Amino acid sequence: MLVIALAVFGSACGRADSTLGAIRLVDRFAPEAVVGSPTIADVPDGVAWEFGGEPPDLDEDAATWGWRAGPDVAGLGVRNGALAGSAAGAFPVIVAERASEVDERDGLYAVEIRLRVSDGENLSLAFAGGDSVDLDGVQQQMAASLGLLSTPLRAGDTFETYTILPQQNVGMASVRHLLLRPTDADGATFEIEHLRVRSRKEHLAAVASGIGWQGLDERYHEALVSRSPETLRFDLDLPSTPWLDLSLGTPEDGPVTFQVAVHAGGVERSVLEQTVTTPYRWERRRIDLGDFGGETVTLALSLTAESDGTLGFWGSPVVRAGGQTVPAGASPLGDRPQGVILIQADTLRSDHLDAYGYDRPTAPTLTALAGEGVLFRHTVAQATWTKVSTPSIMTSLYPLSHGVRTFNDRLPAAATTLAERYRDAGYATLALSSVLFTGQFTNLHQGFEELHESGSAATPSPKTAREYVDRVAAWLDHHRDVPFFIYLHVFDPHDPYEPYRPYNALWADPGHKEEHETQLDAVREIIDDPLRRNFGMPTRDELTAVDVDADAYIAYDEDWYDGAIRAMDVELGRLVETLKSLGLDDRTLIVFTSDHGEEFLDHGRMFHGQTVYGELTRVPLVVRWPGHIAGGGVVEEPTQLIDIMPTLVDVSGLAPVDEMQGQSLAPLLGAGDPASWIARPVFSEKAITDDTFSPPPRDTESYAVTDGDWKLIHNRVRPDGAPEFELFDAREDPLDLTNVADAQPDVVQRLAREIERWQRIAETERLPDDAESTEGLTQEQLERLRSLGYIR
Repeated sequence: MLVIALAVFGSACGRADSTLGAIRLVDRFAPEAVVGSPTIADVPDGVAWEFGGEPPDLDEDAATWGWRAGPDVAGLGVRNGALAGSAAGAFPVIVAERASEVDERDGLYAVEIRLRVSDGENLSLAFAGGDSVDLDGVQQQMAASLGLLSTPLRAGDTFETYTILPQQNVGMASVRHLLLRPTDADGATFEIEHLRVRSRKEHLAAVASGIGWQGLDERYHEALVSRSPETLRFDLDLPSTPWLDLSLGTPEDGPVTFQVAVHAGGVERSVLEQTVTTPYRWERRRIDLGDFGGETVTLALSLTAESDGTLGFWGSPVVRAGGQTVPAGASPLGDRPQGVILIQADTLRSDHLDAYGYDRPTAPTLTALAGEGVLFRHTVAQATWTKVSTPSIMTSLYPLSHGVRTFNDRLPAAATTLAERYRDAGYATLALSSVLFTGQFTNLHQGFEELHESGSAATPSPKTAREYVDRVAAWLDHHRDVPFFIYLHVFDPHDPYEPYRPYNALWADPGHKEEHETQLDAVREIIDDPLRRNFGMPTRDELTAVDVDADAYIAYDEDWYDGAIRAMDVELGRLVETLKSLGLDDRTLIVFTSDHGEEFLDHGRMFHGQTVYGELTRVPLVVRWPGHIAGGGVVEEPTQLIDIMPTLVDVSGLAPVDEMQGQSLAPLLGAGDPASWIARPVFSEKAITDDTFSPPPRDTESYAVTDGDWKLIHNRVRPDGAPEFELFDAREDPLDLTNVADAQPDVVQRLAREIERWQRIAETERLPDDAESTEGLTQEQLERLRSLGYIR
């Protein structure tokens, strides 16, 4: 699909620079830019087993090279240069502790296995980081592992080599023990010739310098990778007030010196010499190039170290035009905002906000922002868990069209994300992700120069708003004079609900905490689904079965939930204070929303993702831009999360994206002709999922449409006895508690046809997968896409 090539490689192929003056060196890189490359020595395998060579010196298990047979494994031993055995059940597991040291701050790049199996469909691998592994529990540990790696098997008589890339971030610290399920077929035999675990650092040491999506301490950048004593050269036409924006980092323990020089008029001048001595940490720099404004120069990035081949990362190197605080161009609001901040509060149902009529002051800051902007009273999420809903926000596509519906799905590279549209226009782009679903695991880093993953948090608490607002404040100070787009995903309302002090006691009685946790421990014993058990999400029936007052139990969780919302809201207030202190408040458009709600036994369950009822689909939406959007507006029209992207593209004066399925909310914000808004049905979906990590129940399929006063749910696949159609009064019954389908057969038929029509269109507009969308690209273009992690 040529669209990908143009979007990702436009600058490198001669596209004119953005009118905002941003020159991204990642886009300008070509192999001939590298000068003085060292000879790359052979890189030893950090963790490897070669069963055809000499066995390691082991005190025990020497016959199996340290591998141990777990459940469903028989006859494990090294025979004819291979580790061989057979499956005595459908879940055979063998386990080994790594025999060599690794840099535990490093990350996993890939696992390579060469083996032969007589039967089976899938091979899977997981890791454990503790001192020991309980062989009796490894099956359950693998089944519950979010870091599971897997690949389809090619069973037969020949050895096959499989290279498995992790779908999410795996630190080498967790690769202490390897848990391998070589086949999933009872009675199958297996023979493993070798197994290698490669870290990111080892991978980088073996490849040529160039573009890479590189992370240090789970903070990632579009980066240029080089090794001493290389120099990277770029011929540039600088804007009138240029400065170089970049971050420096290295995975090496020894000192690495980064040097930046400018060649102009036959003279070379050094503008930066910075030695980095702390590995796995980015150091942000702003380099004034004002003396060279408007000139044609050569920019040289050099790396020196004590040893040739030492790695250095130039994170998000961009020449920006300073002083251009407000982009010029057309917008239905008149001016274009300098900055846009999209805040996504995870798991936040709108009816727990005082701005939406809740009787507790859970979010006074948000209420104030709504009073200064526009509040949308009836916004509907397209899906009811983060993995599926967030791609709809970032692409303006229904899940049926963007294709992300289960735990392991990735957004195709063919998608045009909101971040990509801002990046193409020259904006600085930053994302802060609080859970793996909103980062590179789902391919939602597309278009971001910088991404902070959840693993970068200083503490393991899921309450991320406080730390992330601190990071946004520092980033804004650095980028205060350039156009910017920030995606801020905060996790505070998500379970575990208990907030930090003092909000843990704002509405919840601390004296009841121990009793509440004791009740959870009791009911957890009878929760049958592993994922619900892990999250501590009982049903009403399960609570009753262990003699727990379900209403009192859920009320305590809601007290904590409300406290967590208030804690998040205070941090939202700090963000507004930062904007004001930097002079950015009236230049920044803020959009606040959520990806889905949360069920507190409204329909007998807890958690989210299981249905399309109102407690999960109704989410807040507030849009605020002082001086440009009149305050106090309340919109009663039904709107959707897929309307956010076209709104921001429209208001920012960016090039439209043809594939968007939402529509701009600008007419409802007081911009242009209100009659240009087209009232139309809104839709949500819950798909069948085939993995153990998607929310249960996984064997149901439902679609919902809200049109005017009515909401219809079509339960396509449902448990025995459940109704096929449920109809609710969308205005008077927002939580979908009273099904009136039998009394309104004509409405049911009309809306059922509306769902069928919508589904046909959405499926017709489904994005091509990566195999289809990359047909016709050159090898260089494919490698650049892979280097940025857009395709695998």
